Order: sequence, then C-alpha cells, then structure tokens
Amino acid sequence: MGTPENKELLLQHELAVMEGILESKEQYRKIVKAGIAKWVKDFQEGRIEIKTVDDLKKLIEIDIELQKDDF
Repeated sequence: MGTPENKELLLQHELAVMEGILESKEQYRKIVKAGIAKWVKDFQEGRIEIKTVDDLKKLIEIDIELQKDDF
C-alpha cells in the first residue's frame, strides 16, 4: 500500500482531472445550446425545412448525454 502522502497526491490528481472534465462538459454544453438556439431561430425564420430536423435531434441528444452525470 502507498503512503498517506501518495494517497493524498493521487486523490488531488483525480480531483483535478474531474474538475477539468466538468469544465469541458460545461463548455461543450454552451456550444450545443448555442447550436440549438441557432437552429430554432433559423427554423422560425423559414431557413430550415422540417426534413433537416435530424440536426436538431443530434444536438439535443448530445446535450442530454452531457447532462447525464449531473444527477
């Protein structure tokens, strides 16, 4: 087994990695939300036809996937 100091260092490293992942997820969610908002705006203005809904579906699925660990 490792020393208490080694365990503390490992714990600090794991915490730093998790913080980085959470920050990245937050940034990705901002990008996805902006994409969804743009899609909706373009749809409302008639620049997008219903047949391109798959793009919105993909954005929503990504957003949901990014939120899964928040619970």
